[in-house]
Amino acid sequence: IGNFEFEDARNFLSKVAGLVGPGGGLLIGADRKKDRAILRAAYNDKAGITAEFNLNLLARINAELGGNFKLSSFKHDAIYNDQKGRIEMYLVSLHDQLVEIGDRQFSFQTNEKIHTENSHKYDIEEFQELGWQAGFVGKLVWSDKDDLFSIYYFEVPHL
Repeated sequence: IGNFEFEDARNFLSKVAGLVGPGGGLLIGADRKKDRAILRAAYNDKAGITAEFNLNLLARINAELGGNFKLSSFKHDAIYNDQKGRIEMYLVSLHDQLVEIGDRQFSFQTNEKIHTENSHKYDIEEFQELGWQAGFVGKLVWSDKDDLFSIYYFEVPHL
């Protein structure tokens, strides 16, 4: 759910509420807002797993759409956007370059970014409000011992 923009997350939850109907429930997890250093370290991990995942987008474009991205010409970066409460992942061009995808060409300047993904974070009140706007009532919340993640049990009220 964290990859959805707020309106899309609410629409998704509304559809789930409609599917489960009155008395029906939903168990769902969401990443919590936390110290930006923790988030930055998680999405810019030393093992490079997130970078590999992000760069795989270019590899897939090459394989499936006839692109000619040189993966070594881009680097992964992830930042926390405080105002939007989300991690934003980017692929950053390491130099000026021209890339072809099929019969189209795209130019990238040094340090130009491709915005590849968002991962929204919620505090408990925000996520319960999101559920309420979608037609649910928050029943239970569980968090890990460090309050990094939460699991919510929502129910659609009987009419």
